[in-house]
Amino acid sequence: MYRQKNDPTLINEEQRAVKWFLALFYFIYAFYEIFYHTIYKNIDLTLPREINIWMYICLGLLLPISFYLMKRDKLYLVKYFFVIGYIIISIINESLIFSRDSLEYQSGNAVEILLVLFSPFFVNTRFFWVVTTGLVTKYIFFGVMLQSIQALLPVTLIIVLSGIAYILLRRFQSYVNAIKKSYDYQLEGIVKGVIATIELKDPYTRGHSERVAYYANSLARETGMFTYEELNSFNYACLLHDIGKVNIPDSILMKPGKLNKEEFEIIKTHPRVGAKAIEKVSGLGKNIEIVKYHHERWDGKGYPDQLKGNEIPYIARIVSIADAFDAMTSSRSYRAALPVEEAYKRIIEGKGTQFDPELVEQFKKIFSEWIIFHENYEWANTPPSQEFSIRKEVTS
Repeated sequence: MYRQKNDPTLINEEQRAVKWFLALFYFIYAFYEIFYHTIYKNIDLTLPREINIWMYICLGLLLPISFYLMKRDKLYLVKYFFVIGYIIISIINESLIFSRDSLEYQSGNAVEILLVLFSPFFVNTRFFWVVTTGLVTKYIFFGVMLQSIQALLPVTLIIVLSGIAYILLRRFQSYVNAIKKSYDYQLEGIVKGVIATIELKDPYTRGHSERVAYYANSLARETGMFTYEELNSFNYACLLHDIGKVNIPDSILMKPGKLNKEEFEIIKTHPRVGAKAIEKVSGLGKNIEIVKYHHERWDGKGYPDQLKGNEIPYIARIVSIADAFDAMTSSRSYRAALPVEEAYKRIIEGKGTQFDPELVEQFKKIFSEWIIFHENYEWANTPPSQEFSIRKEVTS
């Protein structure tokens, strides 16, 4: 659902790869055509040249369309569009040539070798298979249509080159994964350091971020709308969802009694402050919305922006349920922990008012998993006992 297409680093690298791909494609294609038709004159001078002219025109049109897709933020589609477009155009062109003339089948352009060998540069398995199956399908089609054994040669060549390309692809993916894991370890260390700072301010919230991250990831997986990479980024944002509380005075954060209006308004600033603090953290992407909007309510009575219903980012709606559940089932400075059954009941009662109705239904399915986690969690020692008094509860 949420793809990592807005990461500036990934966008720059994709743009660079696409530009090299397009430049090399047109250079090699033009060079081969000039060499094939003007220098190496003993091959296909009998081919209808007007058909090839239309081929050149069609391939030329692929370029402005590709740039249009880039400007429309469809960069990730350019390589697919270009390769599929080339294959379709070349099939039409060669079908027109060999269906009307009794010529021995001969086809191909050195640019197709580029397509196969360059496919690993995008570090995308799907793109690799699009290129390989597309070109193999093209020559099998002509082999069957023209009953020509000549089509077996390019099919064999493509398969051999694809094997080499696949080895390169797997090596590139291994390097990328190793770098990504190293980055994740560093980011995880930073996040844990920040969380420790927050928990020093309020001992009652010790472990809160960790538990919320678990509950939220469990609910997110249940929806089936996230990839592994998205869940990983989602997890870091969940851990940081209360980072804005470092800006809240201890006298308010630890107050055992009821907050007055001014104090509650200060508490309500922590989502916006937190989002501002981490807006430039690479790797979080749109998941920063978790920090800013996890206190919004389905009925529009939340904060900071009083968003309503589907206006609230989906990921923030997930965290809202997880955050409320943990806030209710853990002790705070103003009240003791509630039983998990009572927390379950309150979340069900909040369906359609505080929480997304559909997500509440998903919550019902995984509640038993949350109970197991809650019961097995290694709870820290409870801070010095206080006289719990009732105050307006601010979840998390």
